[in-house]
Amino acid sequence: MNSLLENLETEFIKHGDPIIAAGQKAYMRGQFECYGLKATIRRQIQKPYLNIKYLSKEYDIEETIKFLWKKPQREYQYFAQEFAYNSRAPLRKKDIHIYEFMVVNKSWWDTIDYISTKLIGKYFLEFPEERKPTITKWLNSKNIWLQRSAILFQLKYKENLDTSLLTYIITSLLNSNEFFINKAIGWILREYSKTNPQWVLKFIDRTKLNSLSQREALKFSNKQKR
Repeated sequence: MNSLLENLETEFIKHGDPIIAAGQKAYMRGQFECYGLKATIRRQIQKPYLNIKYLSKEYDIEETIKFLWKKPQREYQYFAQEFAYNSRAPLRKKDIHIYEFMVVNKSWWDTIDYISTKLIGKYFLEFPEERKPTITKWLNSKNIWLQRSAILFQLKYKENLDTSLLTYIITSLLNSNEFFINKAIGWILREYSKTNPQWVLKFIDRTKLNSLSQREALKFSNKQKR
């Protein structure tokens, strides 16, 4: 792991741009340091480290992620989540704990949306019996990023989306004044309207959604009407 990260750090520094870094840090409201790598360049740099040599079972995914999550530059968290997604190691029930760690530490929408849709979404397909108890815990946590993850993990499920569970999640959060919660509610409904527009319209009709959520939810439907 040390050689992997040392090589990665060398490449990140080499290709970094201080001017871009300053803009990225400002965009993230000053919460994170950045090397100033555009996404396309970062992915090119990362590509050799996302091969079978580094993704094999001998690499401890949890140890690697926690190490990367401590690093100040945001690029390391991006690499960590993509490293986890591409890992060849089989998913285990206990892996939800490392995903929770990623959600509640250095939290912002840029990592949460990847973690919830790519990692947690994949996890709950593998272990559907873990959905309800875990989601209930997250909804009761008062942590907006766990709650956002609960909303968004089914974003790409399409016809496999559990409407009963989504109803439970949204109705549990209807009184939230958090922008990131209400935006996510609208987003998941908008995305699901591409698969089941009738269900979404009926749900909106019978549910008193936040105005932001409703506006976001109807974007695709309104576009189709034009």
